[in-house]
Amino acid sequence: MHRITPHQPHPLFNTAATRRIEQAAARALPPHTLMQRAGLAVAQLAQALAPHARTVWIACGPGNNGGDGLEAAMHLRRSGRQVVVTWLGQPDKAPVDARASWQRAQAAGIVWADTAPTNLGADDLCIDALLGIGLSSSPQAPIRVPDARLQACQHALQHSPTPVLAVDLPSGLDADTGQFAAGFAPHAAQHHHLHTPGPARHTLSLLTLKPGLFTAAGRDAAGQVWWDDLGTHPGHEPPTAWLCGPPLPAPRVHASHKGSYGDVAVVGGEGLAARGQGMAGAALLAASAALHGGAGRVLVALLDNGHQQLAPQQPELMFRRFDALALEQLTVVCGCGGGQAVARVLPEVITRAARLVLDADALNTIATEAALHALVVARGQHGQPTVLTPHPLEAARLLGLSTAEVQANRLGAAQQLAAQFNCVAVLKGSGTVVAAPDRVPAINPTGNARLATAGTGDVLAGMVGAHLAAGASALRAASEAVYQHGQAADAWPAGQALTASALARHVGG
Repeated sequence: MHRITPHQPHPLFNTAATRRIEQAAARALPPHTLMQRAGLAVAQLAQALAPHARTVWIACGPGNNGGDGLEAAMHLRRSGRQVVVTWLGQPDKAPVDARASWQRAQAAGIVWADTAPTNLGADDLCIDALLGIGLSSSPQAPIRVPDARLQACQHALQHSPTPVLAVDLPSGLDADTGQFAAGFAPHAAQHHHLHTPGPARHTLSLLTLKPGLFTAAGRDAAGQVWWDDLGTHPGHEPPTAWLCGPPLPAPRVHASHKGSYGDVAVVGGEGLAARGQGMAGAALLAASAALHGGAGRVLVALLDNGHQQLAPQQPELMFRRFDALALEQLTVVCGCGGGQAVARVLPEVITRAARLVLDADALNTIATEAALHALVVARGQHGQPTVLTPHPLEAARLLGLSTAEVQANRLGAAQQLAAQFNCVAVLKGSGTVVAAPDRVPAINPTGNARLATAGTGDVLAGMVGAHLAAGASALRAASEAVYQHGQAADAWPAGQALTASALARHVGG
């Protein structure tokens, strides 16, 4: 059994791949073996998480996920725990393995109840074994509507004052997308409960790690993720995605100079003359992040007729007029605070920049002009490294979708962006997704809600630029910058506000 942390990469498998792995393992093992292993793993983790529990309540669904819970109930009862089980199945209708585990739980002297015990305390434990991957992501699968008993169990689990351990997946969470299936999403008050401090939440993922545990609503719903492969292996099954690990160490040799780490030019920051309000801050944040991220030199071309000539707090930044930039020699970060003014420089930037990061207003402009879209595609055909860094709304504009449609399948949306624009796409948000054409996408495990503040996206764009300028491929530059961006937020001192400018100063720390 493994506790999943951001410190090493892991392959992720969707529902279809997990079922193939499960079927292959079941064919090679005696009947009931996988469920017995799963139940034992759940019981062992339950005892480790709640060593002083007086009562363990297990909510078991009618299928094999419920069978895993029944098997765990038998082990916990034999270890001396008071175990109360709410089972939504029936012996004559249960799958063969689940029926066998029900018989073992019966023999162990389990207490059966229609609802959760009312006397659960902070030292006790609830186990969610209602559904697992029983909710298929297939468009052809019938929509499953929770009945009254299932809804009651879900409500009890979501409002429990007691720590919760989910078996395989939190009930109703889609293994592939990290979104709750229709009819299973928590109500607004319940959803708020998941985002506020309260009882610990854990998920023991069985056989494989699923992408939905690490992106969208999955990160909050799953809590701390654990994994047990139940003694199986994926065989020749290719991963659906990867959970990113930390960047490889890249020590700087003594015999190097500023030219060894490349030049980044930030183009953006539409100013007072253009819109009646200053937008230079976004460009300066990206430039600061590139500087602290290790770029040899950072140039800033503000689209405000040259009003800004010096950043007093960062005299290392070198201001240039856009028409003085040697774009063919530069890594360009374009769009941060660019407003409408960025449209006039985008064709030249996209065509000439040696390496390019497109963010914010550059993306919004590209979304409305097919000619710019074609220029971005051509960059990939010519082997010019390009990274798009949209948040979900910007991604929706680029794809002609709604934000809800993008969020409903973040992996798919990122892959679609990468394919349509022939470049690396970074879909920001909880569990940022990094995708490249014809490559397995990656989900980033670092970061937290402190990044939900203005300017942190500009900081990420500058960091990607610094990695590109230092010679990393577009995919590696994006993956490493995203990881370090989130890692800096995770390491932020408790009780200290995180601002984008402070984040930019610490990205290389």
